[in-house]
Amino acid sequence: MTRIPPDFQTRSFAFACSIVGLYRSLEQAGTVPSYISRQLLRSGTSIGANLEEARAAQSGRDLRSKFSIALKEARETLFWLRLIRATCGVPGESVGSVLSESNELVAILTASVIRMKEG
Repeated sequence: MTRIPPDFQTRSFAFACSIVGLYRSLEQAGTVPSYISRQLLRSGTSIGANLEEARAAQSGRDLRSKFSIALKEARETLFWLRLIRATCGVPGESVGSVLSESNELVAILTASVIRMKEG
């Protein structure tokens, strides 16, 4: 079974922390509808949670499943971040670094899932 690199575990946890911080600032500012910020919080923290679950995968199939779910959550997070930036009047710099990291996580997870399906 594939082991998840520790730096990726650290990175996904740091991303979840960034999402929590962004959520708090969005809620405090009141510029984003709470149902949107809650969706962002849910999907953005779910990425790392699914990767953490993958560490205890019972089979290669289970591992691929957890990575696939993490990828879906990363794509959803990317959607919410883009929506917030485009429609809620949130300054680009508030969302920019989190959006960039979200794009990178999607790319890494996509490559990982493809490799797992091939191997």
